[in-house]
Amino acid sequence: MKVEGWMFAAIAIFLTVVTPVYWFMSHEIIGTVALAMSLLLFTMVAVYLFVLARKMDERLEDRKDAEIIEGAGPLGFFPPKSIWPFWVAVTVQLLALGPVFGWWISILAVCLGIWALSGWVFEFYRGDYQH
Repeated sequence: MKVEGWMFAAIAIFLTVVTPVYWFMSHEIIGTVALAMSLLLFTMVAVYLFVLARKMDERLEDRKDAEIIEGAGPLGFFPPKSIWPFWVAVTVQLLALGPVFGWWISILAVCLGIWALSGWVFEFYRGDYQH
C-alpha cells in the first residue's frame, strides 16, 4: 500500500501548489473550492493508505527484491459468464432516459433494477454455480 499511498500523496502535493496559484491568477471561487476539495480528498485517501500500510504485512508489490514467481497461485473466483451486468446496464440506460421521455420509465427502471441487482447478488446461490 505504500506505493499507492505515495501516488495519492504526490497528487495532493501537486494540488497544494496549484490551488493558491489558481486563486491568485483567476480569483474564481468555484474552481478554487473544487481544487481544495480535491486536495482534501486525495489527502484523505493517502493518509488512509499509509495507515493501512503500517497495519498490513509487507506485500510483494512493496518489496524491491520480490520475484514474479512468489505471486503465483489462485487470485480469486471469477464467474465464467453472467447475464446480470447486461440487465443492470439496461436499468441505468432506462434511468437516464426516464427524465427525457417520461418519469414512468424511471419507475419501470427502478423495478427492473431491483430485479437485476437481486439476480446479480444472488447469482451463486442457485443454478449451476451454486455453492
